[in-house]
Amino acid sequence: MTWRGTTTVKDRIFASLPYLLPLVEGLAFGSFLLNQFPALRVIFIPILPVIAIYNGIPFAGLIVFFALFMLVVRNEKIAHFIRFNTMQAILLDIVLVLSGLVVRALSPVPGANFAIETLANTIFIGLIVAVVYSVAQTIMGRYAEIPAISDAVYMQVR
Repeated sequence: MTWRGTTTVKDRIFASLPYLLPLVEGLAFGSFLLNQFPALRVIFIPILPVIAIYNGIPFAGLIVFFALFMLVVRNEKIAHFIRFNTMQAILLDIVLVLSGLVVRALSPVPGANFAIETLANTIFIGLIVAVVYSVAQTIMGRYAEIPAISDAVYMQVR
């Protein structure tokens, strides 16, 4: 997308933070991969305090989800860049919730363990790629374009 004005360093940092929501929620999908390759856990050490807070508060995901939506996305006084990235992180989180429902639906099927592991690993790797790409674009002051998700974001954020 073309620029809607300049973004400050502060805007870029605040626009990157909401991507912690899908990242923390998506770690559940990475359990198979992280158990197979324990060295990959080192990558997630910087967000361990966020994970501890997130796991320590009941319904933290739901609270953060609604807080971001109501206080950031719907607040037109906040820069469009921040609201766009916040909504994109929320939609990534919604995709994760729906993917979790699919994985749980497959769980009772006998012999589906390999399919569940493969699906969970694919979701996790896709999430990591989407979050890293989005944060990198945000830090550079650009709008991260994720197919289908960004189109839905543009419909929500004016």
